[in-house]
Amino acid sequence: MHAATILSLLPLVEYIEQDAIITIKATETQQNADWGLARLSSSGPGSTTYTYDSSAGEGTCAYIVDTGIDIDHPEFEGRAEWLANYADDGDDTDGQGHGTHVAGTIGSVTYGVAKKTKLFAVKVLDANGEGTNSAVIAGMDFVASDAEGQECPNGVVVNMSLGGSYSAAVNEAAASITGAGLFLAVAAGNEATDAEESSPASEESACTVGATTIDDELAEYSNFGSLVDILAPGTDIESTWPGGETNTISGTSMASPHIAGLAAYLLGLGTVPTDPVELCSYIAKTALSDVISGVPSGTANVLANNGIAGNPGNETIPTKFYSRVRHVRK
Repeated sequence: MHAATILSLLPLVEYIEQDAIITIKATETQQNADWGLARLSSSGPGSTTYTYDSSAGEGTCAYIVDTGIDIDHPEFEGRAEWLANYADDGDDTDGQGHGTHVAGTIGSVTYGVAKKTKLFAVKVLDANGEGTNSAVIAGMDFVASDAEGQECPNGVVVNMSLGGSYSAAVNEAAASITGAGLFLAVAAGNEATDAEESSPASEESACTVGATTIDDELAEYSNFGSLVDILAPGTDIESTWPGGETNTISGTSMASPHIAGLAAYLLGLGTVPTDPVELCSYIAKTALSDVISGVPSGTANVLANNGIAGNPGNETIPTKFYSRVRHVRK
C-alpha cells in the first residue's frame, strides 16, 4: 500500500495534499503605453496602462517576414537578428520602415507585446514595400525550414503584415509554416472587402487579423469576413522606426503584430495550446466579445485581450504564477 494511502487512514489526518512549488506573482505595469498596447490588457477603451506577466515572451522567437528590421534599434536590446533576404534589392537593411515598425509592436521594450522575444528579420519586400509572390514564398519556405534549428524553447511565431490577391501558392506556403508547428499571424488586408480575396489572409490555418480604432470601431479600411479570426488595434499605432526613431502608422499590418506578439507572450507563459490553429482559436476564445462597433455580420466580433487585467473574455487565461495541486481527501 502506498505510504500516502496509509497515512490518510490515520484518524488525525484530514487529507493529504501533493506538495508543489509556489512562485512570486510577477506582473508588470507599463504607464503611458501606446493605446493599442494598453487595449490588450484592459476591459474597455481609454486606458494608457499595459499590464503583463514579467515572462513577456521569454524563450520564444518571432519571424518578421517583411521589409527587414533595423536590428540595431536600441528598443530591441540586442534581441533582433537578420536572417535572410529574398527581396530584389539585395540590401540587408529596412529601407522602408514597415518591418521595423511591425517588429517593434511584437517585441520592442516600449512598444512590444512580448518584450523578451527574439526577433528574426526575413526580408521579402524592397524599400518601396513591394515584392513578388516568388520572393515572398521563398521567405516563407525559409522560415518553415529554419525554425527547427533556432533556440526557441517556448515556441515560434511568424508575422506576415503583407498580402496580395488570392494565390493558391502563397496560401500553400502559409500552410507549410503552420504545418511545421509555427503560429502564423497575417494581416487581413486594407481593401475593406472580404479577406477571402487576399493571400495569405485567406489561408484557413493562419490567424487572420482585422484592425480596430482607439474608439473601438472596426477600421474603415479593414478587410472582414468569416476568415478573419480576431481583431486587434491597427489605427494610429506608434512603434519603432529605422534610425532609432519611432513612427505612428495605420493598417491591418499594425493589427497583425499585436496578435503575433500576444501569441509569443502566451507561449512564454507555457499554459496555452502550442498547435498554431488551436492557439489562434484560444486567442479568439479569450478575447473580448461584441465590444467593437461596425463589424459586419459574418465577421467574428472578438477583440484580443491578454487576460491579465480587466475582463479576460469568454475563458480565463491561466498564468504561470500558481502551480496546480491535486487534493486527496478522506
